[in-house]
Order: sequence, then C-alpha cells, then structure tokens
Amino acid sequence: MVSKNGTKNNLRTATNQAVAHDPHSAAHLESPHLLGIEGMTRPVIEGLLARANQFAELPKGAFLTHLNGITIFNLFFENSTRTRVSFDLAARKIGASIVNVPVSTSSIKKGESLLDTAVTLNAMHPDILVMRHPHAGASLLLSQHVDAAVVNAGDGRHEHPTQALLDALTIKRTFENITGGDIAGLKIAICGDIANSRVARSNIHLLTTLGAEIRLVSPKTLLPTGIEAMGVSVHHDMMEGIRGVDIVMLLRLQTERMQGTETPSQREFFHLFGLNAEKLTAAAPNAFIMHPGPMNRGVEIDSALADNHERSLITMQVDMGVAVRMACLEAAYGAQKHRDEAVS
Repeated sequence: MVSKNGTKNNLRTATNQAVAHDPHSAAHLESPHLLGIEGMTRPVIEGLLARANQFAELPKGAFLTHLNGITIFNLFFENSTRTRVSFDLAARKIGASIVNVPVSTSSIKKGESLLDTAVTLNAMHPDILVMRHPHAGASLLLSQHVDAAVVNAGDGRHEHPTQALLDALTIKRTFENITGGDIAGLKIAICGDIANSRVARSNIHLLTTLGAEIRLVSPKTLLPTGIEAMGVSVHHDMMEGIRGVDIVMLLRLQTERMQGTETPSQREFFHLFGLNAEKLTAAAPNAFIMHPGPMNRGVEIDSALADNHERSLITMQVDMGVAVRMACLEAAYGAQKHRDEAVS
C-alpha cells in the first residue's frame, strides 16, 4: 500500500531489502516441521510475517543464496497450481534446488503407501519435503518417518498454514497506513464452505491469535459442529454476518469433499451467500475482499468485485505467497539444522 509519507516508506523498504539479504535474520521455528498454525505462538507467527515482509520488499528479479546446496522436494497428492508453483518459485528465489515429484506417474499411484514413499524419499536425503495430501494428518505422519523438515502445503480438511500466513501478511501490508499494520481489533468475516476448508481453520487460529474478531458466515450444512469453541461468532445471514467488517474473506465451495445432502445449488448459494455489490454495502465503507483461490465466479463472488482493484486483495494474496514461503522454507531448514547440531 502506498504511504502518504513517501520518504519514510522508501526508507523502510530499503531497510527491509538490506535485511532480507542477511540469512542470520531468518525467522525461528520451534520445530523443523511446519505442520499447522494451531499451537503456534504469537512470537513465532510475528517472526515469520516480519521475515516474509522483508522478502516481499525485494526487487522482483532478486534471487538470494541463503539455501544454496539445499534440496527441496515438492510432493503434491492433490492438484494445485498456485501453491505448488509458489513453493517452487520461493525455493528457487532463496537459492535451493527444487524437485517436483510427479505423483501422478510415480509408484504412489501404483499402490505404494505413504510410509513406503517416506522411506524411499528419505533415502534420497532431501533437506525439506513440502507435501499436499487429501487426508488430514498426512504431513504429521510423514514428519515422523523422515529426517527432512516437513512443510504442510495442505492436508485434507485440517490445515493450510502457509495460506493463513500469506493472508495475514496481505492484511498487514494493506492496513499499514490505517492501523500501522496491526491486525488486532479488525473485524474479518470468513464466508462460505467452512466445514471443508483447511484455509478457514488455519486463518481462524492465526487471526484470533493476532487479536482479530472473526465471524463465520455460512449455511448450517457447511459449518462444523461446535466451531464456536474456536472463539468465533457464527452467522447464517450474509448481510448480518458482514455488517461493519473490515475484510470479507470468501471460500470456494469444495464440492469434491462434500457428501450428498450438504451440496448446495450453486445458484441458490450465490443468491444467499455469494458476494455482490449490494451485499458488500453492509460491510465497512472501505472493506477489502479476499479469496484464497481458485475462485468460482458467480458462485462465491461476482466477477465485477473480484476484478475491483480498489477493493480486491486477491492478486496481492498470490504475490505474498512467494515471500511467505521463502520465509517458511528458510525457517524450517534453520530449525532442522539446529536440531541436527544439537543431536550431534
């Protein structure tokens, strides 16, 4: 976001760029494995966001050497474009070698178990394994059987930690000149398919830890039982749920995870819970729109709002994904190296 105080903003950018080149400024993780936001302390979250912000200030063509000699495997058991490419680019921009494991043509598709895969990959001595898997807990299981650091790129309905981190960085940078980048006190509505969304869970954990007020807006059939225990309020009316909020975060209808009766008519869903200009009038006058993608235009969001450059942060979310994943890969390797040194 452009600062009114250009000199101060330019100084901050130059400082961040200089610090980003220093590998000793890496964020610190309490474990080599980044498996979820739940249980992550506020200092760790803020450290990752601060480091990612430094990487975000780098010139677009900048490539670092912090992880030279490090090998990272991308292991995606589910289709992905944004997340896989983002991790790939993040690894290259920080100096690591990246191997995209072709799951669709590998022994995994021939019946090999996840544990067999873990043993095979471990024998190749990767430093970091980035995995997306359709089953909750798969990344945790993998981390228990490999020597490498494991980064969860999404596991079933469980968590998607790097998405929540990039969402938080997007919010902090957007509100830099409004709240000083402070997320505490912001009102954020997460709307849509909460029950099947790992993005929703990770964002609830992270944003409530940073002090935001979280509202969930969804039909009853797309809400997990007892979700209020996570410190959120629940709304079944879109206009009521987003009234006065600073951010409307929309989620994709994940029909591939739905089971029959919970699958809504897309036309009816858009009528009741899809965001359009009329519904957005209930939010704060300058409220922003977010969506982790991929979007279903005309289902979760009207195309005109998705492409509204003044209100939509969707493209910025994609941009921040690379910086966040650079920070996470750097921190995961640092924690793994520290662990190995302590053992030896």
